[in-house]
Amino acid sequence: MTAAALLQSILASLPEIVVVVGACVLLILGQIVPKGQEQFLIWASVAIVLIAALGTLMLAGEVRPAYMDMFIADRFSAFFKIVFYLATGLTFLLSRKYVEIEEIGSSEYYVLLLFALSGMMIMASATDLLSIYVGLELMALCTYVLTGFLRRQRRSNEAALKYVILGGVSTGLFLYGASLVYGLTGTTQLDGMAAAVTSKPLDPGLLLAVVFIVAGLAFKVGAVPFHMWVPDVYEGAPTTITAFMSVGPKAAGFAVILRVFLNPLVAASDVWIIIAIIAVVTMALGSFVALVQDNFKRLLAYSSIAHAGFAMFGVVAGGAEGVAGVMLYLLIYTFMNLGIFGTVIMMRNGDSSGEAIEDYAGLARSHRGLALLMLLYLFSLAGIPPTAGFFAKFYVLVALVERGFILLAVIAVLLSVVAAYFYIRIVMVIYMREPEGSFDPALTPSVRATLALTAAGTIGIGLFPAWFLRLAQHSAFGG
Repeated sequence: MTAAALLQSILASLPEIVVVVGACVLLILGQIVPKGQEQFLIWASVAIVLIAALGTLMLAGEVRPAYMDMFIADRFSAFFKIVFYLATGLTFLLSRKYVEIEEIGSSEYYVLLLFALSGMMIMASATDLLSIYVGLELMALCTYVLTGFLRRQRRSNEAALKYVILGGVSTGLFLYGASLVYGLTGTTQLDGMAAAVTSKPLDPGLLLAVVFIVAGLAFKVGAVPFHMWVPDVYEGAPTTITAFMSVGPKAAGFAVILRVFLNPLVAASDVWIIIAIIAVVTMALGSFVALVQDNFKRLLAYSSIAHAGFAMFGVVAGGAEGVAGVMLYLLIYTFMNLGIFGTVIMMRNGDSSGEAIEDYAGLARSHRGLALLMLLYLFSLAGIPPTAGFFAKFYVLVALVERGFILLAVIAVLLSVVAAYFYIRIVMVIYMREPEGSFDPALTPSVRATLALTAAGTIGIGLFPAWFLRLAQHSAFGG
């Protein structure tokens, strides 16, 4: 690599460098910051995220290949990185009070979140199976540790152990698929793979390789049948980490899925049928199993599974409409899901955990503003107009219909009706039940700011959905 190429590569990956170097600096500062002054680390972490976001916006104007075509900075990756910055930055704000209550305010907490962010950023920009693997494992290893950060709680330890074991299996599947692709095509670069596939009849071995890669990535987004870890990990992890995992790594997984499979490699195979089946079964299982959950975090875990299934319908649709629909869906999901998790974190104060649905009984009588916010987030998750969640689902359905997948669109609508029930059930508990006791929600300025930002995003995209859809289309195709 020449000096000019190296300089170009460094410039293209400058946001990732900022995050990694910032995390290393925080790791050192964490050892010298006086006890009781750990709040400094939160604001320093937020500053690092903001600087990286500024760098991403500055680089989004043109396509910048880097590191011998294993990495690229383009509008597609920039869109997803903004989603990652939102997820990570809002998680830091939600953590300010929560880490004090749970006594987990060590510097490693913030450092691991930043390293997980850098892994997601690499995944969004990766154009080679090896660079995808590097980003995926950097993200995964950090989330494994963060899941078990409540070291004194048995369920947190169990969740981390289950996550590590199943995550290792999914990584093995991905690597085996990547090795088969290399053996059959002679390259691990996505463009090279596509060229090799379209130049000759499809090899059955290549289809098997694609199946293994699909399996490895399906685990990261919580799709059936690789969803087994989601409920236990979501319930056992610190709630702030659950909120982060529900949007950040999921969006990173879909970024890779869109980058890998929406190209001639998949167009030349029958993998569409596999993805369609996974989408239907994933949404069905998530919707129906959530109906019987009493733990709010487990309910949101199955809700996350259902939403992953719905987003995969956009992958099945493909084309400009499908890709933009998935990207818009993930942006909206980030706002509404972090908002609803913010209310759960707010309830964690004193003896209240905020995890039982019954904890929210009569919330509308004691805290009307918070009840109204929960109503907004729940209606958006259910896809009830005119919230942003409605338009997230609407544009995916439009993509399915325009591509001729009428049956899949009908199934998606029917399963959305099922999913709406468990969200409305919580609304009924909030508005139609008597309070079972008084509590003092942990409403710090940072939590208020997070709830305000997520509410603004949920309402704003609902008011101007076409503008955000055009932004997603421009990010995906440059049009």
